[in-house]
Amino acid sequence: MNNKKLSRLLEPNLQLYFLCLVAFSLAAVTVSPLLAAAECCATVALYLYSRQAGKKRRQGILQYIDSVTGSVDTASKSTLINSPLPIMVFRPDTGEVIWSNENFLQLAGVREHLFEMKVEDAVPDFPVQWLLEGKQECPARVLMNSRRFRVYGSLVRAKGRNGEQNLVATTYWVDTTEGDELRETYTATRPVLALLMVDNYEDLMKACADTQRSAVLAQIDEKLNKWAAAGEGLLLKTERDRYLFMFEEQHYEYFVEEKFSVLDAIRDIKVGEGTHPTLSIGIGRDTASIPELYKNANLSLEMALSRGGDQAVVRNKTDFAFYGGRAKTTEKRTKVKSRVMANALGELMASASMVFVMGHKYPDLDCIGAITGVCAIARKKGVPAYIIREGGTNPSKPILDKLDQLPEYRGNFLSAQEALVAADSRSLVVVVDTNRPEQVQAQELLESCNRVAVIDHHRRAATYIEGAALNYHEPYASSACELVTELLQYIAEPTDLLRTEAEALLAGIVLDTKNFTMRTGGRTFEAAAFLRRSGADTGEVKRLFQNDLSGTIAKYDIIQNAKLYRDHIAIAVVDHTVGRVTAAQAADELLNIVGISTSFVLFPDGEQIIISGRSMGDTNVQVILEQLGGGGNAAAAGGQVAGKTLEQVAVELTQAIDRYLEEDS
Repeated sequence: MNNKKLSRLLEPNLQLYFLCLVAFSLAAVTVSPLLAAAECCATVALYLYSRQAGKKRRQGILQYIDSVTGSVDTASKSTLINSPLPIMVFRPDTGEVIWSNENFLQLAGVREHLFEMKVEDAVPDFPVQWLLEGKQECPARVLMNSRRFRVYGSLVRAKGRNGEQNLVATTYWVDTTEGDELRETYTATRPVLALLMVDNYEDLMKACADTQRSAVLAQIDEKLNKWAAAGEGLLLKTERDRYLFMFEEQHYEYFVEEKFSVLDAIRDIKVGEGTHPTLSIGIGRDTASIPELYKNANLSLEMALSRGGDQAVVRNKTDFAFYGGRAKTTEKRTKVKSRVMANALGELMASASMVFVMGHKYPDLDCIGAITGVCAIARKKGVPAYIIREGGTNPSKPILDKLDQLPEYRGNFLSAQEALVAADSRSLVVVVDTNRPEQVQAQELLESCNRVAVIDHHRRAATYIEGAALNYHEPYASSACELVTELLQYIAEPTDLLRTEAEALLAGIVLDTKNFTMRTGGRTFEAAAFLRRSGADTGEVKRLFQNDLSGTIAKYDIIQNAKLYRDHIAIAVVDHTVGRVTAAQAADELLNIVGISTSFVLFPDGEQIIISGRSMGDTNVQVILEQLGGGGNAAAAGGQVAGKTLEQVAVELTQAIDRYLEEDS
């Protein structure tokens, strides 16, 4: 700070020069008083001249500044008046128009000036809140005289006549009518590609007499053409059971609003005794190119088929949307796919250094049973298999404890971290009873291994394991244990299975079929017969489902809290933590009550709310719980909701049920 002051003092200026002259004049007094007097007179004269010249220079600078400022003001005024953009100045608090240029007057259709008028008189429904919020652009287009404008503006405070401070807004209007219309036309005419497939074509043809086949196919074609006509697009039959439908984006909302009614129309066609065709639709939209559009449509169709068919799936840039999917999944008649998948899985295991087997978090008996079946296949192939086991308790702890006592399984249980350390480049990860990466027991292990096999019977969700070397995904199957048992029949003999493994597989089938009463087909009984021949004891299987006294009391306490919703849906909201197995059993038990076809049990578990849903088959609980982030299958589903209270989740559940029933009506 001192250095700055010193530098300013040492700067050469006129005052310093005059001080030096005065000093010299005083010094000259001792030498010659006359000379000193002359010097003093000269110094005073120079000082007065300098002051006068400085005053004139400052006046000139001020005049120059005034002239420049005046020019700027004149230019600003001229710009406002002669601006090619329409301009309006008004008070946003009162709506009073202060001034506008000629261009705005012409746009507003007002010949006289807008003074003493209100903004709403010239521009009805003009928003001003965005100006008060400090924004410089109106968030929405403003309509005036059938033209659309993008409005920019600024807000200042100006002093009024009485000295008060008033808010004044200056707005600039840019006509975007042609550009907006061009953009809307482009958006409305963008292509949308749909791939349609008759799900059960082969079964349909087998159920038809030779004389009926052409008539049935004609009915399908007629209903498809009638439905597609609303889209004013192009419908082509590419194969005997496949169609391609291309239409414009402007018709897409119509198909969504009418809920893809062609699904119901196709299902209404009756073929033989109790046989109906079903349709799957995969739609791709909102892409940059036709090949990408086709790719998304094909991906959507695969998603629809993997979820059981009889539904429409839409894929845009980022995610999927699902419509329909309420019909029961029909069992396939052929085992060709099972044989192919068995051979592929055997080859993958034969080339692997080790196999890691895991299911979903909190594995149930279906999950553990499928895991033991995969371990039996690996043992048959001579490859070491390791089971990922979580810490703490889970619904399948009794069967896990039994397996842990077997010599074949001793040392084969690893934690997720231990498996991650042991894995190498030739390791194979087999995921059972889930197809969602966020639900697996060891997600890091899944992501780190190059080769992954997935065996699952749940309908595919929006997120699923991508890039799997083998994906045996059959939503028609009753359980993951049924799928694994079918693979075992092509790889191993009944004697190759351990008794405990056979019982675990059978217990998984019993669990998911509710004692062979739900989702049970001929293939289910064939799998159970193979397991029985492998040594499965049905009595031991039943013991796996036994509860202790406290668990039984807790189950019936849940049932006692259940309330009836929509006459046939039981919802039990429990305000304390209960076991997941107990909650699932309570949901199953509620279905034994006359008049109840669907049940839900909700309870808190730490910072999340657990939901368990069950259905007799008429209501698809998976579609309902998918709205809350859950999943499963049509008869049994579950979900976890974090960050919300029990009451909030209960309300969201009833809203999801209402939406489902409204769409179904």
